[in-house]
Amino acid sequence: MSTSQPIPLPRGVLSERLRAHGIAPTHQRIEIANALFSRCEHQSADQILAIVNAQHSETSKATVYNTLRLFLAKGLVREVIVDPSKIFYDPNTAPHHHFYNLVSGELTDIPADAMQIAGMPTLPDGMLAESIDVIVRIRPRHA
Repeated sequence: MSTSQPIPLPRGVLSERLRAHGIAPTHQRIEIANALFSRCEHQSADQILAIVNAQHSETSKATVYNTLRLFLAKGLVREVIVDPSKIFYDPNTAPHHHFYNLVSGELTDIPADAMQIAGMPTLPDGMLAESIDVIVRIRPRHA
């Protein structure tokens, strides 16, 4: 969540990005992709729905949730679960971590190289570690 101004992306660019991830570029998928990728911020499904419907009111909540699940499955976005009731979608799929401000609800990136993790637990037989996601929950000192 930030105050960055959206930079609309051409529909052709969005269509190609979707196709590159094996996703058919329907009108609604392109609009949802535009809501995600025209801003450099983490957004909830409800925020994305509001952005899409501000311009095209025919998009349902179910369509947004289903499309976000598809984007997630195809590696187009990351899901950041800060608590069971707060899920954000992150268009930055490069390795990185997050600060989550408990008071403001703001989620900001931490570059992957800004953190060091020493040691890993022994993984169950036959398993590989796919990724490590770190969320540092913060609050103002005097809040």
